[in-house]
Amino acid sequence: MKTCLVVDDSRVVRKVARKILEELSFACDEAEDGRQAMEACVRRMPDLILLDWNMPVMNGIEFLRSLRQMEGGDVPRVVFCTTENDLAHIQEALSAGANEYIMKPFDSDIVQSKLAQIGLV
Repeated sequence: MKTCLVVDDSRVVRKVARKILEELSFACDEAEDGRQAMEACVRRMPDLILLDWNMPVMNGIEFLRSLRQMEGGDVPRVVFCTTENDLAHIQEALSAGANEYIMKPFDSDIVQSKLAQIGLV
């Protein structure tokens, strides 16, 4: 079974994403900020990370840059899922190593489509 780490400071967003991903046969863990996400990745590197941009402690872009420098950090597919929808943010995320970008709010069809584009469903 593929694994996913849902990283968002909103409990509601984490629960919605988790429900969608579990319906797509992912085993999910959650983190509410980048630091918790780093700790989770040290314990077990997931196949997929659904990542928010704006979070306390360590934001999404800081997490992504740190992840990509970790041993094995090149493996997870990272999909930003955020309200930051301007071209500069999208380009920054992709150049930092994100595989895809989803705008909030999202639904099951959007998530499934993006995961198909990166070869995970």
